[in-house]
Amino acid sequence: MWTTLVHGFSNYLACGQDSLSSDSIPMATSILSHQTSRPFPTPCASPGPTSAAVSLRRHLPPPPKPRKPALNVKHSNRFKWTIQSSLAEQSPPKTFDVQQLVGFLYDDLPHLFDDQGIDKTAYDERVFFRDPITRHDTLSGYLFNIALLKTLFKPQFQLHWVKPTGAYEITTRWTMVMKFFVLPWKPELIFTGTSVMGINPENGKFCSHMDFWDSIQKNDYFSFEGLLDVIRQLRIYKTPELESPKYQVLKRTANYEVRQYDPFIVVETNGDKLSGSTGFNDVAGYIFGKNSTKEKIPMTTPVFTQTNDANLSKVSIQIVLPLDKETESLPSPNQETVHLRKNEGGIAAVMKFSGKPTEDIVCEKEKILRSNIIKDGLKPQLGCLFARYNDPGRTWTFIMRNEVLIWLNDFSLD
Repeated sequence: MWTTLVHGFSNYLACGQDSLSSDSIPMATSILSHQTSRPFPTPCASPGPTSAAVSLRRHLPPPPKPRKPALNVKHSNRFKWTIQSSLAEQSPPKTFDVQQLVGFLYDDLPHLFDDQGIDKTAYDERVFFRDPITRHDTLSGYLFNIALLKTLFKPQFQLHWVKPTGAYEITTRWTMVMKFFVLPWKPELIFTGTSVMGINPENGKFCSHMDFWDSIQKNDYFSFEGLLDVIRQLRIYKTPELESPKYQVLKRTANYEVRQYDPFIVVETNGDKLSGSTGFNDVAGYIFGKNSTKEKIPMTTPVFTQTNDANLSKVSIQIVLPLDKETESLPSPNQETVHLRKNEGGIAAVMKFSGKPTEDIVCEKEKILRSNIIKDGLKPQLGCLFARYNDPGRTWTFIMRNEVLIWLNDFSLD
């Protein structure tokens, strides 16, 4: 998906040795356009301008005026490869089963970062790989990029779907979560997006892989927007090492995340405002033993305050209970105003921020989040949840982890 920030600049400087040179491509393009009067194809031959081909041509340099090129020995092999790629476009392609390749990717890509690894025999020796900050054009470079990410980040890769999007093109959607172990606070970096996999019609093998991140607009290599997106994720957010509701990030945009939450149980009572602490002692007392069996229940994070009306007025305060607990097995609260309730989970848009969460700031974050998700065509429910992960008396404000969550209706991961 992307190589490390430390390695990114070295790849950028070395790309002239590892990818098609800016000299050889225009010269080859000039000859081919003169002979065939057809657009320059992707690195693997394609019968038409698929979306991947259009994207690739967009960041190739324009061809020079027609002239008779003089090839030097250094670039002759790459020129021959370009000629062969174009000739393959003119020849009738060999038959292969696209659906079989779709099934192969469903089975193979989940092993991208585990000990088994991907099946490299399914890829050409020439694999053009590009994401916003990394580029390779050989199978060895492609595999090196995967190995580097695996060594430094131990990524968690989730494949959402795979489907054909062209005669010689398959698109995948994925989420990748990585911890940057080089930094002492081990920040979590999250990327979601799509990969367009090009197929060589001559042998049915994958010959290109282009990544597009949801969090940026400019996905062409080299993207400074992509680099800044990486840097922003390196900031410190203090998250206590306590159990918290389980969720999976489905999509991460520039402004918020879309998460799929598993069900969880809360103990709750009435509060006064989203940023307030009224009622906290009552729900905290429940887990400290003020219940029907005097059972002490392990602490969790975050503390939620929730409102279900448009004016954000009627508020409850909640503590999440351990995930291995069931409502029937939990002791009853001693106070009539304290209740146990199961949250069925679902899909929520989430905005993360730090600092001291005053009522004005929380309400403003809710407005911004709601505006962004409506602008993106999503359907928010009324109200919101405000999550506080830290003890304000023991955590510096600039590293606090605060979140506003809004539940969504009818979300589709297209």
